Amino acid sequence: MRIAIGSDHAGFQYKEMLRESLAQEGHEVKDFGTFSTEAADYPIFIMPVAKAVANGDFERGIVLGGSGNGEAMAANRIRGARCSLCWSVETAQLARAHNDANVLSLGERLIDEDEAKEIVRVWLETPFDGGRHARRIRQLDTQPS
Repeated sequence: MRIAIGSDHAGFQYKEMLRESLAQEGHEVKDFGTFSTEAADYPIFIMPVAKAVANGDFERGIVLGGSGNGEAMAANRIRGARCSLCWSVETAQLARAHNDANVLSLGERLIDEDEAKEIVRVWLETPFDGGRHARRIRQLDTQPS
């Protein structure tokens, strides 16, 4: 799978860990930055990830920060990006099955490394259920901004 990934300084360590792990699993991963733990403004790195997914250049995107809240907000400013902040395997599964989330936001300060890896695994493997949920996704994607 083609995956775009980006973070601010507070999500940098997990971004690096996930980027390496995903590449080892055979995914094609493009890193949109940041490239250090030096303080950085998250929109600079997150919005390009969301745009790349919304434009179809990548199948999925993963964004990270301290809590993941600002990153999710930034990603969701991009039409066609459906970013879900996930903090558990269950939220990741539902984000995909019911909301067809194409961008995942994680908070490095709120979940441990093993949980982050499991959330990503479930989020990547869970298909969209479609059905009644597809109607809602069409509504999100066609509403004027």
